Amino acid sequence: MRGPKKIAVLIVAGLFVYLSMYTWNLRTGHLDALSSYTGLDVSSFILRPGLWVSDKVTGFWDRYVFLMGLKQQNDELLDENSDLKREIMLLSSRSRSAERLEELLHFSPPEKWEFSGARVIAQRMGPAGMLDTVAVDKGSAFGVDADMPVVSLDGIVGRILNTGFVTSSVLLLTDSNSRIAVIGESNRSPGMLSGKGYGEMLELRYVNLNAVIEPGELLLSSGLSGIYPKGLPVARVSKVQRSDISLFLTILAEPLVDVAGLEEVLLLKRAPVNPASEAPDAPAGEEATSRGADQ
Repeated sequence: MRGPKKIAVLIVAGLFVYLSMYTWNLRTGHLDALSSYTGLDVSSFILRPGLWVSDKVTGFWDRYVFLMGLKQQNDELLDENSDLKREIMLLSSRSRSAERLEELLHFSPPEKWEFSGARVIAQRMGPAGMLDTVAVDKGSAFGVDADMPVVSLDGIVGRILNTGFVTSSVLLLTDSNSRIAVIGESNRSPGMLSGKGYGEMLELRYVNLNAVIEPGELLLSSGLSGIYPKGLPVARVSKVQRSDISLFLTILAEPLVDVAGLEEVLLLKRAPVNPASEAPDAPAGEEATSRGADQ
């Protein structure tokens, strides 16, 4: 019974206190003023951590979205920069190619010879290749035949080895099977220039011991082989050595053409002969007799 009584006493005491406070507040208004001040402070104390967390979360999200936008913009700029670099490289390559082609167009072929341009599409040189050759993008469909001379603006490159329908292989002057009859530009000493393999010097053979030839002299095609026109530059003499046991000089020469850097070449072909221009002139007596017979 003690428990219910204590509860009843507490309820009655609480009601008494409440009614007393209520009555006192109605007369003075102090509790309303106190609650207005303390309520704001309590609510501020409760809400301030929530507002701080909200500000931090909102700021983090804004920065995250901003950074994501910057990253996307940066990726787009990087892609654009790569595209521009590729375009510049392509335009630069086309510009250099156009310059080389313009120079090739100004090439003056030897008399009674014609030329046409071709692009190098493949290379086979060095120890991996049985022959030092390059492939060009013209074949029999373009009138290319075996043994046609192949040149560049620097000098002789080689000759056509094999022809396909639309491509051909060129035997380079550096190949050990290559032979070019040459003559010195200054001293006119003849010889046979042969290759010794890619990356090696050319060898000038069959030059007599008493022949006059000097290092630095330019070697030109002599036209005696019947393949190359006369007067085309081929190589430059780099070393001349005399031997006591040989009838010929030992001569090394450096090719004028960088065969590894070839991109375009010129194919030479003999110009077609006009029968009318090649027909021998009739003697004056025969011409007069013919006119008399016609009359």
